[in-house]
Amino acid sequence: MGAKQPSSTKSGHWRTARVRELVSEGLLALNDGYRVTNAELGKSGTPFVRGGDIGTDGEIDTNVVDHVREEFTDRIRAKLSATGDVAFITKGTVGRVGFIRKDQPNVVFAPQVCYWRSLNPARIDSRFLYYLLKGADFQANLSAVKTHGSMAADYVSLTDQQSFLLTLPPPDEQRAIAHILGTLDDKIELNRRTNETLEAMARALFKSWFVDFDPVHAKKAGRKPEGMDAETAALFPDDFEDSEMGKIPRGWKAVPLDTIADFLNGLALQKFPAAPGEPSLPVIKIAQLRKGAVDGADRASRSVPMQYVVKDGDLLFSWSGTLEVAVWCGGEGALNQHLFKVTSKTTPPWFYHGWLLHHLADFRQIAADKATTMGHIQRGHLTRAIVALPSGKTLQSGGAALASLAARSLSVRKNSQTIAALRDALLPQLLSGSLRVPEAMRLVEKAL
Repeated sequence: MGAKQPSSTKSGHWRTARVRELVSEGLLALNDGYRVTNAELGKSGTPFVRGGDIGTDGEIDTNVVDHVREEFTDRIRAKLSATGDVAFITKGTVGRVGFIRKDQPNVVFAPQVCYWRSLNPARIDSRFLYYLLKGADFQANLSAVKTHGSMAADYVSLTDQQSFLLTLPPPDEQRAIAHILGTLDDKIELNRRTNETLEAMARALFKSWFVDFDPVHAKKAGRKPEGMDAETAALFPDDFEDSEMGKIPRGWKAVPLDTIADFLNGLALQKFPAAPGEPSLPVIKIAQLRKGAVDGADRASRSVPMQYVVKDGDLLFSWSGTLEVAVWCGGEGALNQHLFKVTSKTTPPWFYHGWLLHHLADFRQIAADKATTMGHIQRGHLTRAIVALPSGKTLQSGGAALASLAARSLSVRKNSQTIAALRDALLPQLLSGSLRVPEAMRLVEKAL
């Protein structure tokens, strides 16, 4: 695999070497994943991380369902990850990389994932190694060594990886580059955790007020509702009445989910092919919805009707395959079939979002029970999903806190988009030496 020669702007000695040389010098170690058996898996033990648990921004989800049970620890000892390891997907989405952070547990990777480990951080900085594997030169040349297995999945072997060429700046410069890019990634990670907290707060508040009716229960018992001011509490009644969904607050209505929101199904976008040289839109399919990004997406013509154009802040719901509900924040795109864009002229987004999440587990069970290759729900299931609808005044004023949480969540995610764009712009320039570290640091400080 080729590598660019150091440019004239690089300072010090930049070394180009094959991976096998660095391994033989005791600087690097590579190891593939573990082929686990069902008997070795359980709910506790060492997290078993698959390729799908590695995100596009390098995050590795270690909060997984499957674990290698403690009694089998000896079998996986040689495969255990360590802090600073770079995870590298070798089959399927070849080339996606992740980084094991200090606050994460040791994991064992599935066979389609291997780890790269710096054995001498004074010579090869672990986090710089992660960015080196994310670099355009490294990624672009992976295609030259990919092969296809029996299932036609892209694959790159450990032997192939040993032949890769890496260009390494001096250790001090490695650490400086890793610090610059890591500062941006740390902010993205902080934003991710902040957003998780905001979403959890919104789910809890929605359930308390609009599903469990806690303020109504409190007022009926003569107590002051918790977590709300007197003006908001006055919007909730102090008693219940019967409905087809059971007891609901007096004056509220039990109505079908599809009466509080409109569910626009996407198009078969192969009928709107992108023409070479003409403006186009990325096609948002279930895969793009799950990862929240459009990298690698198909393209569609901009002649797609406007109602099928997705923008940041739109609520999307995949009703087939993997049922997911998410506020889109991956930039403008075209809505593909098997996805609903959910809107409403009568209720605010936080309200129909909350009820859609509330019914999601039932929808997933319906899809799982279908004897088809791809489980799904039908529009009739939206009609049979019942929600409790309060008065318009309660929605407008009582939901102010939920609207604020939704706005803050979207703002945090957009901030991460901006930071990620800066990181992606700086990465190739720093790795090639065309941008000096002090200048890059000034850009980062300005952005943050």
